Amino acid sequence: MRKKIIAFLTCMHLALAFAGVDVNQASEADLTQYRRAHVGFVFQFYNLIPSLTARENVALITDISRDPMKPEEALEMVGLSSRMDHFPSQLSGGEQQRVAIARAIAKRPEVLLCDEPTGALDVTTGITVLEAVERINRELGTLTVVITHNAVMAEMADRVLHLSDGRIVSSHRNSQRLPASQLKW
Repeated sequence: MRKKIIAFLTCMHLALAFAGVDVNQASEADLTQYRRAHVGFVFQFYNLIPSLTARENVALITDISRDPMKPEEALEMVGLSSRMDHFPSQLSGGEQQRVAIARAIAKRPEVLLCDEPTGALDVTTGITVLEAVERINRELGTLTVVITHNAVMAEMADRVLHLSDGRIVSSHRNSQRLPASQLKW
């Protein structure tokens, strides 16, 4: 079953409950365990370790996960099979972001949270990154949440939530999702 892509159009705090866990009421230790086991994070800035190759950056997560995919498999999913032994300084911004996505998905998360994943990228590279996110959503069945100020990206979501001051102010479902390759901004 394909899970949904949800785009948030403003980046604010959101009360979250998922799979029976109310994260607002959980202890710090419980939250840490929950994030480690169930949530993958993709940040606007890649947060790669410069002295490690793409493969080694992904392996950081696979070493602490309970049922990870191999780093090579995660990098292949984001189209970086031929670049896995390159250091971040040898990769373009889009390639670095895809390494960050591979690192996030290597633990096979149930939820993938992407905070402005295309914010520092040009349109063409941004589309490539969004295509990688689409593929993960489709092939791994990962619930994907994209937090962005780029309203165009909402067209690829099943459900769009608008937030203000930490509250949902509007919500709608797209009757038809556009693939990332058809987005124009």
